[in-house]
Amino acid sequence: MLISSAPFGVTRAGEAVTRYTIQNRNGLTVSVLNYGCTIQQILLPVRRKMVNVALGYDTMEEYEAGSCYFGALIGRFANRISGAQVRLNGRTYRLTQNEGQNYLHGSFHRKLHTADLMADGVVFRGFSPDGEDGFPGNLTYSVSLRLSEYNQLELTYDAVSDADTLVNLTNHTYFNLNGEGNILNHRLKLRAEQFTPVDAQTLPTGEIRSVSRSPMDFRRTKPVGRDIETPDEQLRLAGGYDHNYVLRGGRLPFAELESPQTYIKMVCTTTSPCVQLYTGNYVNRDTAPGLKYPPRAGLCLETQGYPDSPNRPEFPSSVLKAGQPYHQQTTYQFYLP
Repeated sequence: MLISSAPFGVTRAGEAVTRYTIQNRNGLTVSVLNYGCTIQQILLPVRRKMVNVALGYDTMEEYEAGSCYFGALIGRFANRISGAQVRLNGRTYRLTQNEGQNYLHGSFHRKLHTADLMADGVVFRGFSPDGEDGFPGNLTYSVSLRLSEYNQLELTYDAVSDADTLVNLTNHTYFNLNGEGNILNHRLKLRAEQFTPVDAQTLPTGEIRSVSRSPMDFRRTKPVGRDIETPDEQLRLAGGYDHNYVLRGGRLPFAELESPQTYIKMVCTTTSPCVQLYTGNYVNRDTAPGLKYPPRAGLCLETQGYPDSPNRPEFPSSVLKAGQPYHQQTTYQFYLP
């Protein structure tokens, strides 16, 4: 395993950003920034050519100006929280409104993290003070990225708070196994029998609905684009797929994604109870200067807790008690032709 580091520019605040590159004996190469614990590139060797299967930017200016969370750590709470407020232990906490009147994802993707090298990867550490984005509790957290010699990329999230709080961490990498174009011809299988429908603000309604007999059903492998233009209310509301799927639990693979163009296959496992399938419906509206990706240029599989669970008693809780450890793990296994 080869691990190296190099400067990647400077933030507007004058902070130096470092890119860490991890390469295994097969040539699979992952580059990640200490800014937002961001996966900037995933290069796979295919037929004597390196294929980049992760959307990203080339400069810090783009990462600071961008609005698509390319490759970033998401926290303190992934996905949306209605009305940008939560109630915990009898008290109402008002959160940052960053998507209309609602909260989305938080600010961890804008933070600079300390980094420690491991034999097979990098561990990033961060601190979120009490009141950041409106959440209670001083939260200490880490994200470990490990690459195996068998082409498995493992992300491990750990955190602890000194007060009761809410935590729901994920990674927002957009995958395109073609290395170009869009992901509509990708073949996807999701082992999920239920999803949580959304309203016009892409907030969960509280219902947990079967995927059966609907375009939301990926239990049998199908092209991502096969049903995406179906005149279905859920697809219309989200502009495509941008939905939380309820997983069966355990460490069995929950997703298989394959490109018929490069024949790269990715198999995903997680300890999280859910995954957000997002088909990059609006990446062309990105606010970064320079390169613009076309709509649906990448596909996200954001492993997570239930969205808006603080305001949805129907959903399992995402409360992290003071002193209680938070621990989740997601792996992406790549198979090359």
